[in-house]
Amino acid sequence: MKQTGKTVWFCNSCGAESPKWQGRCPACGEWNTMVEERVKPAPKVKSISPAMRRESARPVPVSEIETSDEPRIRMPSGELNRVLGGGLVAGSIVLIGGEPGIGKSTLVLQNILSIKSRKVLYVSGEESARQIKMRADRIGRPSDNVYIVCETSLQNIEEHIENIQPGLLVVDSIQTIASDDLESVAGSISQVRECASRLLKYAKESSVPVILIGHITKEGSIAGPKVLEHIVDAVLQFEGDSQHYYRLLRAIKNRFGSTSELGIYEMCQRGLREVSNPSELLLSHSDEELSGVSVGVTMEGIRPFLIEVQALVSTAAYGTPQRSVNGFDSKRMNMLLAVLEKRVGFKLAAKDVFLNIAGGLKVSDPALDLAVICAILSSNVDMVIPMRTCMAGEVGLSGEIRPVGRMEQRVREAEKLGMETMLIPRGSLKGIDTSSFAIKLIEVAKVEEAFRALFA
Repeated sequence: MKQTGKTVWFCNSCGAESPKWQGRCPACGEWNTMVEERVKPAPKVKSISPAMRRESARPVPVSEIETSDEPRIRMPSGELNRVLGGGLVAGSIVLIGGEPGIGKSTLVLQNILSIKSRKVLYVSGEESARQIKMRADRIGRPSDNVYIVCETSLQNIEEHIENIQPGLLVVDSIQTIASDDLESVAGSISQVRECASRLLKYAKESSVPVILIGHITKEGSIAGPKVLEHIVDAVLQFEGDSQHYYRLLRAIKNRFGSTSELGIYEMCQRGLREVSNPSELLLSHSDEELSGVSVGVTMEGIRPFLIEVQALVSTAAYGTPQRSVNGFDSKRMNMLLAVLEKRVGFKLAAKDVFLNIAGGLKVSDPALDLAVICAILSSNVDMVIPMRTCMAGEVGLSGEIRPVGRMEQRVREAEKLGMETMLIPRGSLKGIDTSSFAIKLIEVAKVEEAFRALFA
């Protein structure tokens, strides 16, 4: 049988096309990423006359463009709404990625089962309808508005869309969908790009939001060409260890909201439970006081919460000191250790230092520097930081403690959770009436001052 079409080479990393194999992609510079695929020639598109083109689009001054808030569809999950920026925008296309078994399908299914105002079409290319029904029964949310179809052909999916006319479309997963117009297998670069482009066109023309569930590679990035992330309006990453209960939902890209928001869920027997106050879960409630433990006040987007920092400093057993970090930037910890060595006089070069952020979170807020340094000092001198004491502040290379943003919100959160004392950078509350705070505020300008305030 004679095969039609031509053979081209695609880059696995960026999706660039090349007529022949190359060891290094000419677009992104990655090595050994070119994959051969056979594609059919694109059908001829009817050309648009210049007169019609002039009627369809014309340059408009910025001052004449009318703006209005994008209409949003409120999802049943408040955490999902926060990460999306207030809900699903009509006509938007959202990609949710995560490791296998992390709970992507459960997150989407329990949300759409609670939507009563519109019809939802759930396209599954991985599970049977019976498997999805078993999960829905476990979640315990029956619904007559959700239609399940197990299909991997894009043309058949478009027929189902035409028949049902859904108000929300879910595709699980985009890597299992294939178009009959291409000869390559499902999950290939050309198929993922073609199917995502067709679904994007449907979303924009019909104003129906589309949720795509995607696989990730062993490096943690979305599987498929990078152009997939450029096509969609929002990319959400569902993170967490499958052996633990907590799951984190982060926005990597969002055209309709902030990318600094964080949603926290707890995996339960009946699905995912929202964690509305993560501070209480990220703090241990042990009555026994231990050295090497401090509490920092960090921010994720506009949301403050308290987090426990654990440190262990011990003599190096084999001569070469170890540096182990979980949930914090290892290079930043090495910088803070150098500050303690040079500016404060603590000899840590010959000691093992282990640092852990409780709850499995990954924190990049520089305001956690002060809590990290205090935890390391507490473990090094084996002295306990007083209970109900927290802190927030960035540490500079000269040992100074620098102010950080949203300090008033941080203080309010610490006060709400029962903290009695808080270390803050000097001058960070200028112009704010501190008489309304019940918490005791200690302003410090140097690491030495923080050490004396805690262990005097």
